[in-house]
Amino acid sequence: MRLLIRILVNAVALWAATLIPGISNQGGFGTLLLVALVFGFVNALIRPLLSLLSCPLIILTLGLFTLILNAFMLQLTAWIGGKFGLDFHVDTFMAAFLGAVVVSVVSTVLSWLLPDRRS
Repeated sequence: MRLLIRILVNAVALWAATLIPGISNQGGFGTLLLVALVFGFVNALIRPLLSLLSCPLIILTLGLFTLILNAFMLQLTAWIGGKFGLDFHVDTFMAAFLGAVVVSVVSTVLSWLLPDRRS
């Protein structure tokens, strides 16, 4: 159940990112759910490795390089989604950067608003 809620939160956050010029979704909410699933896998499998490899840059920039990693994860998600025929597109790096900020903010706010079953 928790995984489904996380996918829904990511889908809503990705929908909010489509409000940024340069990020588009022509497939509807079903496509966003599948893109959210891809986004979850990318963040679970690839992001930790990239964070480890870029640890010196993250420390040197006092954590700001994490924003660049988030933008790259969003672009990678769009690329992988395109390979599966999902109509989610990120045109430029600046769009990915702004979209990653929006996704981070929206998913954080939604996570705060949803009750945590563990407590």
